[in-house]
Amino acid sequence: MPESIQTALSALSPLDWAIVVTYLLISLGIGLYFTKRASTSMSSYFVSGRSLPWWILGTSVVATTFAADTPLAITGWIRTEGIWKNWFWWNYLFSHVFIVLVFARLWRRAEVITDNELIEIRYSGKPAAFLRGFKAFYFSTIFNFVVMGWVISAMAKVFKVFLGIDTTIAIVICISIAFFYTMMSGLWGVALTDLLQYSIAIFGTIVLTWVVIGSPEIGGFSGFIDKLGNIDEEHISFFMTPSRGDPVSAGFWDSSFFAFLVYVSIIWWSSHNADGGGYFIQRINSAKNERHAVLGAAWFAVNNYIIRLWPWVLVALATLIIYPRVQDYGGDNEAMYLVVIRDYLGSGLKGLLFVTFLAAFMSTLSTQLNWGASYLMNDIYRRFIKTDASESHYILISRFATLLLTVLAGFFAFYITNIGKAWIFLWAMSAGVGLVLILRWFWWRINAWSEISALSASLLTILIVFIYTKTQGVPLELKHQILVVPVSIITWIVVTFLTKPEPVETLAAFYKRVRPWGWWKPASEIHPEIVRPRFLPVIYNWLLGVGFLLFGMIGVGKVLLGNFYFGGACIIISIISGILVYRRMRDELKETL
Repeated sequence: MPESIQTALSALSPLDWAIVVTYLLISLGIGLYFTKRASTSMSSYFVSGRSLPWWILGTSVVATTFAADTPLAITGWIRTEGIWKNWFWWNYLFSHVFIVLVFARLWRRAEVITDNELIEIRYSGKPAAFLRGFKAFYFSTIFNFVVMGWVISAMAKVFKVFLGIDTTIAIVICISIAFFYTMMSGLWGVALTDLLQYSIAIFGTIVLTWVVIGSPEIGGFSGFIDKLGNIDEEHISFFMTPSRGDPVSAGFWDSSFFAFLVYVSIIWWSSHNADGGGYFIQRINSAKNERHAVLGAAWFAVNNYIIRLWPWVLVALATLIIYPRVQDYGGDNEAMYLVVIRDYLGSGLKGLLFVTFLAAFMSTLSTQLNWGASYLMNDIYRRFIKTDASESHYILISRFATLLLTVLAGFFAFYITNIGKAWIFLWAMSAGVGLVLILRWFWWRINAWSEISALSASLLTILIVFIYTKTQGVPLELKHQILVVPVSIITWIVVTFLTKPEPVETLAAFYKRVRPWGWWKPASEIHPEIVRPRFLPVIYNWLLGVGFLLFGMIGVGKVLLGNFYFGGACIIISIISGILVYRRMRDELKETL
């Protein structure tokens, strides 16, 4: 970060500091208020006693995915590639609709504290115990450290720019703030502060967008639309076309079109989040009932894909208009979001944006800490080390686990240099696992060895690919990482048919507990009283749900970029799809009251 940027931002005014201190005191107050409630049991500490209403649940999830790194990474992507690059995370729209329609209900029926707990409900014996312990350790430490590391790294950059302090000191401040109230208040405190933090964060980004678009350099909304014509069309394109990707050339595997194809056709069903993902599942299991679980997941999806993203996109495009040469500002495309704050916000508003970053950071880190601690406690310590202790003992150890994760995450933050690349590498670490995670809910033949082999193949393949690229002196690209998916799938399919299925007693107990869709003949013969739900209506609802979110997202974006007719048509299609899917689900939701 150039010294000029740091100097201009580091002098927060007394008004700015008043805003920051007020926010911190409110967050601290919420944490202290829920300390007693979180101390009653493991369920109260990690899943809020299963009492979250849908609007807190959904907002908490969307707040978690709005981290300090998010606007920086998206700005970097749009400046270097274009809007289409966001399909790296937009693709999860397809799986999130399926979570709303299917997995939210199944997870809530399972009534687990962590998703790993389901492993010993769905599977049996030593393989299930090993898988539960291994996944708990891997995702709470290695995987979680990468996530928290990039979040802390991004916030440390913000601290350094706004306050002009050393990166090490900034990282210590970052992790200390989130650690205290997460440790004390459990999930209730995390969820309620998420509500506050998301409200502040979304308001701050909208204010920044309003100020920048209304600046003389942009000339208001009409000026913004006119000046978009001076930007390379690829930067404002929602899709990458074959002509740009040149699929018949030798460089196809390095092309943007290839990346786009991978994003929309593979990532959403192949990742470890295919049936929900750890902290999303934690929130679903915190819901009052199935209805609140479904509505909470739906509220998250609408917020995530239609509402939240466009202020970031508009500001990122504005930086291309105002600052076309990134070399003049240190060469960091991600940091151009901070340059806008430096140049366009005065006293008070600068403090608001600092609190916006702080709120986004604290929301994400507190969730990752609470979720990671739930794995260490529920799936390792309570399951394998000390199985008969008191609830107060487990809560004490949970708080110690939170401290341990905080310290180690701070260490990892020093090694995250590019946020966007860290996102992609994280996906590759568990790519190929998603399909088996989906099928375990629908097909009785999936067993513990299916999951073990899928995850092992993914980790081993990405390790080999990483070593190969390092020894060859070439960067680790998507074309290398995508190899993980077919290797993992082939491996677990072969292993599944070479190993025995789970005992019919285990399958029957799981079938009775969660009442899944799909192929469960051995279990359904034992429980013929359970009505098997039809799967075809789910596919129809999924298509309508995807249409609602996809056309809504594109429609709002097109309108904001000046294409009113096409955008308006997309919004109409979105509204019709939304009404249809809601009417089809309305009676089912009433039954879950």
